[in-house]
Amino acid sequence: MRYNGSEFYDDDNNFEQYMERRKRPENANDTLEKPIIWELLGDVAGMNILDMGCGDARFGTELFHQGCAAYTGIEGSRNMVEAAKKVLEGYKGTVVQTRIEDWDYPAETFDLVVSRLVIHYIQDVDTLFRQVHQSLKANGRFIFSVEHPVITSTLQPSGLRTDWVVDNYFKAGYREQSWLGGNVRKYHRTIEDYFTAMQKAGFEIGQLRESKPVRKHFIHEETYERRLRIPLFLFLAGTKRG
Repeated sequence: MRYNGSEFYDDDNNFEQYMERRKRPENANDTLEKPIIWELLGDVAGMNILDMGCGDARFGTELFHQGCAAYTGIEGSRNMVEAAKKVLEGYKGTVVQTRIEDWDYPAETFDLVVSRLVIHYIQDVDTLFRQVHQSLKANGRFIFSVEHPVITSTLQPSGLRTDWVVDNYFKAGYREQSWLGGNVRKYHRTIEDYFTAMQKAGFEIGQLRESKPVRKHFIHEETYERRLRIPLFLFLAGTKRG
């Protein structure tokens, strides 16, 4: 049976805890992931953008503020879609409730496809990346972030970590973790696996980044120093050459 990562967020308790977690000062999404995503995006003015696994679509409002012309978010979680529709009120954005693996990707439509911390929930990235490639216009870009493979290689219980044990790194596949009081299921693959899947789909890879922290994004020196110990996120950016 295929696992649907969005199911985790349709448990109301998991959803509420996650949304509260995102409000915390110095959360990893805002201090580590978001700054690099914006560095990779650059100028989005006038672009037609697809956001795969858009969550509450708050990112969509930020893209509109930076001048994007059109925004489509696809999201599997009912709770997230309901939140996204409220967030996008007053904006000319669209949110579709569907698994990102199941959506009918229109050919040569988007200038930019973005996916933030979602693709590690997907089992078949080869097919997904081909779909993304065919949905982009010539010279369109695909930028995504995932949990770093040193994290997904051996998922550990949630909470403040003081050490990490990387094991079974080259054994790609299903992993399960206790997180926010629930069980979250993900798929581990290596950095090379992600890189190769992008190439096989036809992308010219422009950048590979890891979540090296920048001091100005942190309030406390202690948090900054802790984030220097291990990469939490991996980023890849590719272009569909026309």
